[in-house]
This record gives sequence, C-alpha cells and structure tokens, in this order.
Amino acid sequence: MKITQAQLLRAVPTLNKARMADFVDSFNKYSDTFGITTPLRAVHYLAQVFHESFKLYYTEEIASGANYEGRKDLGNIYKGDGVRFKGRGFLQITGRANYKAYAESGYCVGDLMRHPEWLAQSPGNQKASMWFWKTHGLNELADHDDILAITKKVNGGTNGLSQRKYYYRRFKLIFGL
Repeated sequence: MKITQAQLLRAVPTLNKARMADFVDSFNKYSDTFGITTPLRAVHYLAQVFHESFKLYYTEEIASGANYEGRKDLGNIYKGDGVRFKGRGFLQITGRANYKAYAESGYCVGDLMRHPEWLAQSPGNQKASMWFWKTHGLNELADHDDILAITKKVNGGTNGLSQRKYYYRRFKLIFGL
C-alpha cells in the first residue's frame, strides 16, 4: 500500500507540511514490512497517527512524562523512566517495556535504551509506530473496521475517539472506501 502527499493534503490540509514528505517516504518504505498493505489498514493507521501526532506536528509527547513515573504496567521500574521513556514516534510509543520490546525486535538500529530520543526522529518515528501497530494486532482489527478497539489498543482508552473518527472518515473518502 502506497500513499501520496496529495492524498494526505486532501484529507487534512492543515497537516505539518514540513514533515509530510518524510512521512510519506517512510510510510511507503515500511508499510509492506509491517503489513499495512490494504487501503482500509492504511486508513486506520493514518487516522490514529494523525490524532496521536496532532497532524504530524509532534513525534514526542509535549508533557514531561512525569505522569508515567512508577507505572509498572509500562515497565517503568526505575526512577526517571517516566520522563526517559515518554511517548515518542507517530503513535507515541510509551514506557520502558515498549521501548525495550522495539529495541529487541530486529527493526531498531542502534542503542535505543541509551538514546530513547531517537524514537522521535526519522525513520524510527515511523518504524516504531508501524512495529507497534503490527505487534498489537492492529492490522487484523483494521480488517474488521473496528476503530474503537484500535483506539483502545493505541491509547489505552478512548481519548480523542471523535477526532480519530474524523480522520478515519476523511481518509476513507480519499481512498475511495
């Protein structure tokens, strides 16, 4: 599945144009590897990414990450883990456990645990997000067109569901679904 800059602009004219070309290039380079191979999978992925990254403007969570301190469910077991492993990438990968799993996945290049900031940079921001997507079964949920279940897996709840649905409808229109 390949996408174009023109498609993104038609769907969301206010996206971060400075990041758009790199996003499209990395999406097209890695989408097959991570199973985002149909228009419906792409629609769901893009809807989640555009919400989580605020239209590609953020690849790092604005908050400090202190609210994740001590969150054992995220693998944050050491002092400072919350800030160190705050949300990064287009899907805002969060927590020591997720960073470690990606670092050990074979897709990550370099020592991410020593340099977690790399997840906010290209191509790690896209690859880590697509890795999360694939390993959490989100392609299969997209095949069932289940935006609610996808949102819960990406967000841990339903935060921003209406905005995700807005992007979902926009991308569905652009991809002729």
